[in-house]
Amino acid sequence: MDLAYDPRKRFGTRLAALRRAKGISQERLALESGLARSYLSGIERGIRNIALVNICVLAATLELRPADLLDFDAD
Repeated sequence: MDLAYDPRKRFGTRLAALRRAKGISQERLALESGLARSYLSGIERGIRNIALVNICVLAATLELRPADLLDFDAD
């Protein structure tokens, strides 16, 4: 099954938009989530295939539901 889009890029775009909407820098999100800033950068650029556990960690850090990060149609 081929997708018509790259879910890594969609996820990264969504994460960056939600992070910015909350006024949080990549560095602060990295510190608060325990993830490396370079890893977050790769996620937001769509070059990292993020693990489910890290989706949940980022959602909790941003005070969102994991589903909010995967709502690609919201943008």
